Amino acid sequence: MPTSISRPKNSQKYAKPSKPPSPEPGSDEGPETDNAQDSDEGELLHGFSTDDDDSSADEDAMDVEPFEFDVAKLPTIAKDDATVKRKLEKAKKQPTEDRGVLYLGRLPHGFYEDQLRAYFSQFGEVTRLRVSRNKKTGASKHYGFIEFDSSAVAQIVADTMDNYLLMGHILRCKVIPKDQVHPELWVGANRKWRPVPKARLARVHHNKPRTEEEQDKAAKRLLKRQQQRKQNLAKAGIDYDFDAVSYKKPVAA
Repeated sequence: MPTSISRPKNSQKYAKPSKPPSPEPGSDEGPETDNAQDSDEGELLHGFSTDDDDSSADEDAMDVEPFEFDVAKLPTIAKDDATVKRKLEKAKKQPTEDRGVLYLGRLPHGFYEDQLRAYFSQFGEVTRLRVSRNKKTGASKHYGFIEFDSSAVAQIVADTMDNYLLMGHILRCKVIPKDQVHPELWVGANRKWRPVPKARLARVHHNKPRTEEEQDKAAKRLLKRQQQRKQNLAKAGIDYDFDAVSYKKPVAA
């Protein structure tokens, strides 16, 4: 009788995805030169208007649809519900001395400001809340801070929710001592995050009205560059002549 059983080998072999062809060296020199010249011309054309000007669409809006879920479907107070509720009732009857600040780590995707406030309001009144986000993209860093009106309630929340399994993530919930709370911790708290319209700000800065001196300086630089192009064509043996480009200054309303 055989002492071991050999597994049949899988006859199907998966082919490795082919790498995209690498661009040929030196093929990007032309486009890079043209792009550099176009960018320089764009800087020179501040304050001038041409007949071919057309309006551009606003590209500031972010169409990223956030992930949402029903907070009501999440489980309520964990561990021993009766014990936790009894502690909360006792803490609420005590006079409020100071507020309690909690650190929340390993927040699941989609658990943001509104969801945190709706979920943790079952323990007590949430006074301030902030989710740490990336300054450039606005994406959540999956940790945040929450403040309750009572330090006793905050301690009960930390004891109850620390190491609690929430949507596949083991939640971290720790009390931050009062002397360790950063003075700028609550900057931007209780506010709905909005992306910085960088494209609109750059467009406004680019299209701002220029002074007469700036417009004259730009016109001289444009004509000088045009003369250099004529000389380059002549050196290359190309017999081509063109008139000076005329620009119209914007008429004051």
